[in-house]
Amino acid sequence: MIRLFRHYVSQTLLTLLLAESLVMFWSIYFGWSLYMTLAYGEPFPRLDEAIPSATAFMLVMSAIMIAMGLYERNFWNGKSDMLLRVGVSFLLGLFVMTLIYYLFPALHVSRGPFSLAVGLAFVGVVLLRFTFFQIANHDPIKRRLLVLGVGQQAARLEDLQRHETLGFSIVGYLQVHEDEKPAVPAERMLQVVGNLADLADELRIDEIVVAMDDRRKGFPIEEVLECKLDGIMVSNFLTFFERQSGKIQLDALRPSNLIFADSFQQALVNRAAKRALDLVASLLLLALVWPVMLLAALAVWLESGCRGPILYRQTRVGFNGRLFEVVKFRSMRVDAEKDGKPVWAGKNDARVTHVGRILRDTRIDELPQLFNVLRGDMSFVGPRPERPQFVAELNKKIPFYSLRHMVKPGITGWAQICFPYGASEQDAREKLQYDLYYIKNQSLFFDVVVLLQTVHTVLWGKGAH
Repeated sequence: MIRLFRHYVSQTLLTLLLAESLVMFWSIYFGWSLYMTLAYGEPFPRLDEAIPSATAFMLVMSAIMIAMGLYERNFWNGKSDMLLRVGVSFLLGLFVMTLIYYLFPALHVSRGPFSLAVGLAFVGVVLLRFTFFQIANHDPIKRRLLVLGVGQQAARLEDLQRHETLGFSIVGYLQVHEDEKPAVPAERMLQVVGNLADLADELRIDEIVVAMDDRRKGFPIEEVLECKLDGIMVSNFLTFFERQSGKIQLDALRPSNLIFADSFQQALVNRAAKRALDLVASLLLLALVWPVMLLAALAVWLESGCRGPILYRQTRVGFNGRLFEVVKFRSMRVDAEKDGKPVWAGKNDARVTHVGRILRDTRIDELPQLFNVLRGDMSFVGPRPERPQFVAELNKKIPFYSLRHMVKPGITGWAQICFPYGASEQDAREKLQYDLYYIKNQSLFFDVVVLLQTVHTVLWGKGAH
């Protein structure tokens, strides 16, 4: 993983993105050249003639493939899923490029050369992807890790490795002191016969992760320092877990981690840039989806017998704990909380109407929140706003829960695209770990990444409720 604009990005997937971008770029030139040669017997066109169109095609396809989730961590769900996503990406790419050619005639590539170029690009991307993941998933090219510790933190790393598609391979675990109760498989525990540096050299270790549940007991400072001086990277559990999983492990978080972190601060320039992105994105989306919003309003009104309210207003907790009214299309029965007590919305909730279920699954019910963004109550990207009753309850039970109010709540967010819809205290705890990662590493680049990946979340129905 490398840190790009304060967000951890997989080096493997970034390499794949760059390689596929080159395939997309050169497919325009070679498609154009091949068509002209075969159809008219003309020589290859000059490269500078193809650069503008090739660059536009490369940027459009890269953005669409990011939006389709093709560069997300642990997205691999088999070859058929991969082909489906790539196919949908190219269909959307054809539509967008047709629109671009209409708006910017100077970039236009005629139908024959463009069709051939798209075919070359599709075949190239598919072949590159399957070859790349076949190679990248082999242990010899993964980072080799040695973990100091065998307790609960080490067990979380073992679980993380089982769910990781790419990136690292844990060679083994070392029990530093006998008081630490083993929570990792016994066959994965190693014995140090001599020096730690010698063992690391013998096992060809790239990184040592300190994951002891209590580092005050027998931490081998001098041996770990020797390994670091030998060029081996040394990380603590919290930093490594954050880097690999995209979330902050709540159980291992201490107040000192927040105080001395190089983030968790909102510069004035960042806030201004984020507000500008909110306004531009909201106005653009409103211009595109207002017909959909009119149809949704009509559907809600008709289902209620032309009597019930179309919009639903509810008090939520916002920036710095301030209350505001969120606006959504009504997706539940009017009497959903007839006893006046707030209730978590659950999966397959019986209170959801037929139209409401469609609106929730497609996230259309959240479109009126664009007006909350324009008013400044919400941001486009941020933690999901919760009701005051739930916030008061969760503040008592979950440590650091109030930190999610350090930023404005959002229509979409890192937690919303990484974790399915939550409707319990345990789900709220899990989503908080993603929210804290977002707050700690927030940047304009990160917001754009979240916005692009939200498209994939909506299309694939991940977490939509």
